[in-house]
Amino acid sequence: MADYKELADLIFPKVKKISYYEEKYPQRNLKEGAIVTRFAPSPTGFVHIGGLYQSLLAKKLTEQTEGVFFLRIEDTDQKREVENGIIGIVNALRDFVILPDEGMISETKEKGNYGPYKQSLRKEIYQAYAKYLIEQGKAYPCFCTPEDLDAIRAKQEAAKIRPGYYGVWAKCRNYTVEEMIEKIKNGESYIIRFKSLGREDRKIKHHDLIKGNIDFPENDQDIVIIKADGLPTYHFAHSVDDHLMRTTLVIRGDEWLSSIPLHLQLFHELGFKAPKYAHIAPIMKNDNGNKRKLSKRKDAEAAVSYYEEEGIPAEAVKEYLLNIANSNFENWRRANLNKSIDEFELQLNKMSVSRCLIRYDKIIRCRKNSYIKNDGRKSIRGSF
Repeated sequence: MADYKELADLIFPKVKKISYYEEKYPQRNLKEGAIVTRFAPSPTGFVHIGGLYQSLLAKKLTEQTEGVFFLRIEDTDQKREVENGIIGIVNALRDFVILPDEGMISETKEKGNYGPYKQSLRKEIYQAYAKYLIEQGKAYPCFCTPEDLDAIRAKQEAAKIRPGYYGVWAKCRNYTVEEMIEKIKNGESYIIRFKSLGREDRKIKHHDLIKGNIDFPENDQDIVIIKADGLPTYHFAHSVDDHLMRTTLVIRGDEWLSSIPLHLQLFHELGFKAPKYAHIAPIMKNDNGNKRKLSKRKDAEAAVSYYEEEGIPAEAVKEYLLNIANSNFENWRRANLNKSIDEFELQLNKMSVSRCLIRYDKIIRCRKNSYIKNDGRKSIRGSF
């Protein structure tokens, strides 16, 4: 009788054992309490002001704790990638003097010992961990065609039940190992899915460093972890990369908050210690009296390049972002007119859980209060 190891060897015959990668990427030799975090954008367009905000917070926290801030490029969705997308990200961070300690430094070059820092170059690593899950009976090949999935969704919509590939709807998880092997040998196309043992009627408790304590339903979806092209989905790559790069804190927008049950589940089933999470409220805009998220398509000021084009110093933007991050920054600045923002102590537990309204009049005021340092760099020493 065939077993899961035989199935895993058939799907991924040449990948290394996960022990190879565990040894290659050891725990970092840092002092206790040092934060390791990252900015992990996709090279699909310009850098959004929200991404700059996230990067600034990440850099501040790692500097305060003598940790590591790295730049990882998440380019597994290669259909959306734009030309020179990586160098655009690198240059945007450089323009605002938010310099990663590790990661990509150009379209093709990187620095640091925990790379590659470009996900498309880590394909064999993801496949090694997917193979491990298959061997454990925690992942399986799914042979459903797009038409099959459309039919499942149509039935769910007709029955007015929650959509997705889970429970009785996850038909490929019920094939025997022998049936899976036979289908593969017959040349049937497949992707790899995670086999969830979660139940939506059970809750998990999670403490977010900004949002506080939150209850979530368990994840019960059998999500795709390896696509037909052999590359991972975001969720799986996130888990593997943050483990091997020894990330201790993930800072990201709160649109990802609903992914917490899945991500914690993946970390657990892979045998990893999960990082801590801090979900940032989105930056909003006042649009004729209505608050809405800044739009990449509608709002020129969503792009970080906008500020240089408007003659607003990078330092003014950074100071304003720290002001919306911690409300006590404004008073600190008034009391410390000649100090660098490097001396301000950022605290995640003082960040607002509600959405942040950006005020361009205040950023402009920062520009008006700017002066030129002796070394010729622009800085600001004005109140908000």
